[in-house]
Amino acid sequence: MAAPIPYDDLRKAFESRAFEPLYLVYGEERWFIDSLQQTLIRHAIPEHERDFNQDILYGADVDARAALSACQSYPMMAERRLVVIRDFDRMKDNSLFKALGEQPNPACIVFLVCSGKPNLSHHPYRALKGAGRVANFRALYPNETARWIGVVARAKGYKLNQQAIHMLAEFVGTSLSAAAAELDKISTYAGERSEITADDVIRSSGQTREFNVFELQRVVGLRDYAAALRISERLLQQSSNPAGECTKIVAILSSFFLKLWQLTGLQRTRIAENDMAKRVGLSPYILKGYLQALRKYNLRQIEGAISALTAADFELKGGSARSERMILHLLLRQVTANT
Repeated sequence: MAAPIPYDDLRKAFESRAFEPLYLVYGEERWFIDSLQQTLIRHAIPEHERDFNQDILYGADVDARAALSACQSYPMMAERRLVVIRDFDRMKDNSLFKALGEQPNPACIVFLVCSGKPNLSHHPYRALKGAGRVANFRALYPNETARWIGVVARAKGYKLNQQAIHMLAEFVGTSLSAAAAELDKISTYAGERSEITADDVIRSSGQTREFNVFELQRVVGLRDYAAALRISERLLQQSSNPAGECTKIVAILSSFFLKLWQLTGLQRTRIAENDMAKRVGLSPYILKGYLQALRKYNLRQIEGAISALTAADFELKGGSARSERMILHLLLRQVTANT
């Protein structure tokens, strides 16, 4: 079972001003860390007190003794201090922070961000771990992505319907940082509307309602080679980077067939469709299109499609002298063939 992500607990604690003296955070999904840092800054120190009671330091640029001194200092005419140290694991002589772990400063909140995974069994991390809260923000699993994209959208003041969330997840994969950047771009198409639709996601990608990668996915699911070829050709004509467009198409179709593969196993267990949707990270509405595709593909054909997609990805990334158009056209013929 995947370890829970501690984002909500920490965000709520920061918003209610329930602070611990020390936080050590790390992990692959940086959006969680960046968002928590912003929340901590908003709630820990009033804006008019920050000049003298808040420091944001970078491990590669700051002297360890000076950084430790900032963490051990007391506030100036304020309730507390806040010290944020990014790239703490890149700080030379950060072993000096063992002293802070052994004797935290109750008048200072210290937020240490590691760029890599720290060895928590060695000092200073072992001492710091014993003095405060350690949080690992691992990369998301595909079936978690939709929920967290909704969280990112709400944090930015947007509301996405389920189809838009699914499309965005297919575009960006499991990276919330990429989702946040894409939402900023999509917002220009939404204008002053707070609700972002599937059409907004499509338009921001430079595609159209009739010719987009999700319509391509749908017709591939129907094994309609002629329609798949027509849509893919239009997508390549619209793109300023055909090779990149082909790579994106292969990535989205790979995700599609991997979900079909998961669903074949879930169907054998005879669980409810809503539970199936949760297991693979789809909304019940989106699941219907996948179940329709399962009536066209059996397990052997799905596994064959996944193999073809893996080979095409290798070719597109330098493993073949063929043009990207030829690679994509042959791929579509393979995966839609009734064999």
